[in-house]
Amino acid sequence: MAADLIEELPWEWRPALLSLNPSGALPVLELDDGLIVAGAYAISEYLGELVRRGPPDERARDPFPGSDEDRAEVRRLVDWFHAKLATEVSRDMLREKIEGRVRPELSRQQPDAQLLRALRANLRYHLSYVSYLADQRKWLAGDELSFADLAAAGHLSCLDYLDEVPWEAYPSARSWYARLKSRASFRPLLADRLSGILPPLHYDNLDF
Repeated sequence: MAADLIEELPWEWRPALLSLNPSGALPVLELDDGLIVAGAYAISEYLGELVRRGPPDERARDPFPGSDEDRAEVRRLVDWFHAKLATEVSRDMLREKIEGRVRPELSRQQPDAQLLRALRANLRYHLSYVSYLADQRKWLAGDELSFADLAAAGHLSCLDYLDEVPWEAYPSARSWYARLKSRASFRPLLADRLSGILPPLHYDNLDF
């Protein structure tokens, strides 16, 4: 599904965003017919339902593939990455290293070195789990690419943009991520840039 991306600064609490999603949280999908779907989980489930009702040759793109048990495992891992990894690593890492640069009211604050050390230790724990899953399965939730892979990669891509992922210590996680980032659908994400903040040289290198 082609989409026009709109940059949004959620801490500004713009009325236009709140009219679409009263929580002020991102992402929000606004369809041409006026339908609003808010939240990464809700958006992925909505798109999955569209695919499952479509032609058989489209069902390979289902973000929740397989049997009921397979889909339950996908949802478990999505919760792991969007809740546990977000809470223990990515949310605070982005706040410490990004928001302080782009939010005027935080511009004078220095990153908390002690907090960053704790976040990096937590990240290694999560990379160990990703490596374990990648060793046991073709993709993180099973034999097929799923929203679990996209959820994990979304968080790790943000952290990798900040050069915070020690890939060399986790070869299985690195191999899984290399396969995912080489897919054509992932390349627009790798091409995205934050104003005034450049990623490391390996960030969009498919053979990193």
